[in-house]
Amino acid sequence: MMDLGRLRALHAVAVHGSIGGAAGALGFTPSAVSQQIAKLERETRTVLLERQGRGVVLTDAARQLADTAQQLLMMVEQAEVTLEERRGQAVGRLLIAAFATGARGLMPGVLADLRARCPELDARLLESDPYPAADLVARGEVDLALVQDWPTVPLPVQPGLARLDLGPDPVDLLLPADDPLAALAAVEVARLCGRRWISVPPGNICHDWLVRTMREAGEEPEVVHQVGEFETQIALIAAGLGLGLVPRLGRGRLPAGVVARPVSPEPSRRVFALWRAQASRRPAITAALTAMRERWDAQSG
Repeated sequence: MMDLGRLRALHAVAVHGSIGGAAGALGFTPSAVSQQIAKLERETRTVLLERQGRGVVLTDAARQLADTAQQLLMMVEQAEVTLEERRGQAVGRLLIAAFATGARGLMPGVLADLRARCPELDARLLESDPYPAADLVARGEVDLALVQDWPTVPLPVQPGLARLDLGPDPVDLLLPADDPLAALAAVEVARLCGRRWISVPPGNICHDWLVRTMREAGEEPEVVHQVGEFETQIALIAAGLGLGLVPRLGRGRLPAGVVARPVSPEPSRRVFALWRAQASRRPAITAALTAMRERWDAQSG
C-alpha cells in the first residue's frame, strides 16, 4: 500500500516543478522530500523522477500517479473537514498563501489572532504572488490564499473556489520630494506620460496593471528598474531614479525625500481570500476568514 505522505510529496513536486519548491510548500527540507520520493519509487518499482540539468522532471508514470494523488488528497481533505466540523474546533495544519505586502501588512496580526484563539491549529504562511497562489488553492497545495487584483486586470479564479472580498487597497504615486509633480495635491494619469518607472517584473499582477493603465493613457510605460520588493522600489525612488505606484497595505513609513500623492482617477486594487468551496465548513477556514476580516476592518478603519 502506498504511503499518503509520499504521494503528497510527489504531488507537491508536480505542482511546484522542483524538489526545492515542494519542500518549501510542505515545510520539509529538500532532502526529506527526496527521501520520500525515493521510498515511493521502491514501493511502486517505478522511476518517478529523472535528472535534467540541475533539476528533475517527472516521468509519464509519475504524472499519472500525481494526478491520482491529487484525487486522493481531495478525498482525505473532505474526510478531515467532516471530522473537524463534528468536533467544532479548528485543529490540524492550515497553510495560507499571501502576496508580499499582504503577508507583511495583514498576516502577522491574523496569525497571532489564530494562535491565541485556536491553540490546536498549526497555521503557516507561504508568500506567493496571486497568480500561482490561486492555482495552489485549486490544486489543494494550500488551504487558503490572500490575493489581490485590479478591476482592469481581474485574477482568473478556477471553478470550485469560494471568495471573501475584504476591500480596496488604494495605490499612491511615490516620487522624490523635489519632483515638480510633488507640488500637486493629486496627479492625473495623463501627467505621468513620458516618465521613467520603477515596478515589479513582468508576470506580476501589479506590473500588468501599470502597463495597462499607461497604455490606456496613450503610452507604453518605460520601466527602467524591475524590482520585486516594494521597499527596494521606494529606496530607488528616494535616489531619484524614477516614479512608482505603490499600494498602501504593508507599505510602512516613507523615508525622507519621498512623498506620496493620490492619482486621479484613484487606482485601487481589490484584496480578497480564496479557498476550496468543499472546505467551507471546516472550522479552521472559518476561523482564518474571521481573523482576516477583523484585522482588515480594524486597519482600514
